[in-house]
Amino acid sequence: MTAVAQSPTGPTGATPARRVHTGKVTQGRIIKSEWIKFRTLRSSRWSLIAGVGAMIAIALLFSLAMKSHYPHMSAARQKEVDPVADPMRGVFLGQLAVGVLGVMMITGEYTTGMIRASLAAAPKRLPVLWAKALVFTVVAWVVMTITAFVCFFLSQSIFSSIHINKSISDPGVLRAVFGEGLYLTVVGLLGVALGAIIRSTAGAIASLFGILLVLPVLGEVLNLTSWGDHINPYLPSNAGQRVMALTTTSPDMKPWAGFALFVGYAVVAMAAAAVLLKKRDA
Repeated sequence: MTAVAQSPTGPTGATPARRVHTGKVTQGRIIKSEWIKFRTLRSSRWSLIAGVGAMIAIALLFSLAMKSHYPHMSAARQKEVDPVADPMRGVFLGQLAVGVLGVMMITGEYTTGMIRASLAAAPKRLPVLWAKALVFTVVAWVVMTITAFVCFFLSQSIFSSIHINKSISDPGVLRAVFGEGLYLTVVGLLGVALGAIIRSTAGAIASLFGILLVLPVLGEVLNLTSWGDHINPYLPSNAGQRVMALTTTSPDMKPWAGFALFVGYAVVAMAAAAVLLKKRDA
């Protein structure tokens, strides 16, 4: 008996329908493209690893050092110990890693020339900027928030042996820990905006850390004059870091108001980046 091969078209003879890809550029597809770029770059992984590692290491070192020295401190010095804020000092190293990563989300493509392909694929341009900002914001917020909670619980487990540990339910603690992740996310988003504005890795990084680190130093100088009290609380990093403060005694800037102002700085920078991206050549 001769075997009869069955037609691939099926019993009805009809060819199975195939999905037709229109190739239309959508915001969703651009976001997917930016996510693929982000997760496949080694610089992205190493920047995040550096930030996470630095924050956890600082929290661990400060906690262990405090555990060792606390019993030998004077009563006045013991009252100055802040078991929440002290281990959070790793945020200053964390912002270096996150800020650099935010800058390189944009400037890396300008350096390699890949930006031309990205903008040619999405000629309206702005969807590329929004996609980069969204991908960065989600990844940075998730990673930095988890790291902040890890640092908190790690340090408090060490402090429990000398009975100065805090609970996450204590007044202001949840906000301070959660705010650390929010602050670092906005730092990186500001880096994305500056990268798009300046289009140079070195220039954007210098500008970002001039804003975050140099301006507060100048603000301290202004504190010697009558201008200092009116300007210093409103500088970007000073305002943003209010959300991490355990105490809220400052009459000038409350925690969430300060963070909102910091977000406002990032939004203005992102708006400027959008305008320039539309007007300038790639």
